[in-house]
Amino acid sequence: MQNKVVVITGASRGIGAATARVFAEAGARVALLARSTAEIGALAADIGKGAMALACDVADWAAVQSALATVVARTGRLDALIGNAGVIDPIARLSEADPAAWARAVEVNLTGVFHGMRAAIPIMRAQGAGTIITVSSGAAHNPLEGWSAYCASKAGAAMLTRVAHLEEGAHGLRIMGLSPGTVATGMQVKIRESGVNPVSQLDPSVHIPADWAARALLWMCGPDADEYLGREIALRDEAIRRRVGLIR
Repeated sequence: MQNKVVVITGASRGIGAATARVFAEAGARVALLARSTAEIGALAADIGKGAMALACDVADWAAVQSALATVVARTGRLDALIGNAGVIDPIARLSEADPAAWARAVEVNLTGVFHGMRAAIPIMRAQGAGTIITVSSGAAHNPLEGWSAYCASKAGAAMLTRVAHLEEGAHGLRIMGLSPGTVATGMQVKIRESGVNPVSQLDPSVHIPADWAARALLWMCGPDADEYLGREIALRDEAIRRRVGLIR
């Protein structure tokens, strides 16, 4: 990733922040996108190496388009987009979910992924290369009580990623998804506090560290992951963990 330019959405905390650090350590110039301007500003300053902090709500098309245009104006290219921004709220049964909060989850988890792709694909096509990775979830494929917004929006994003590969793979773009499993982030704290569905009952010791997901994303940007283009990699798979170098 030496001198590659990587945009990471939802970069203020959790997997996004860990990914920014891992990619920067690998030589990439990272652009951190999030609504939390103070947090991404502090993270970019700590990383150094030309890291950029750009305030951006992925649900806002104009904001995403402007952020990626700024990255290209400053660096001249865009090598990878990590679509990581996501929200778990509302955690509620369908009969009780707040409609506005439900719609907001779809705007972030699904429409936000589309916005990133829509802004990045023309840039990458003009370059003839680029990697787009959507951070997915087991909830994209398995229904869970109280998570209707999260499950539905993540399922949509997973299919959107497959469509993007179908349309753009022939143009030199590498597009795929990563399902990291349960990760020790603030989202898991919120899930545990909710007490809803079996995921909230998991012992915190079973959650993987955020940097495992980050290191998997870094590996996916390299040719060793080419066999998974258009597919979703599950980090629960021990064979994948070995290939990434997380376990022996």
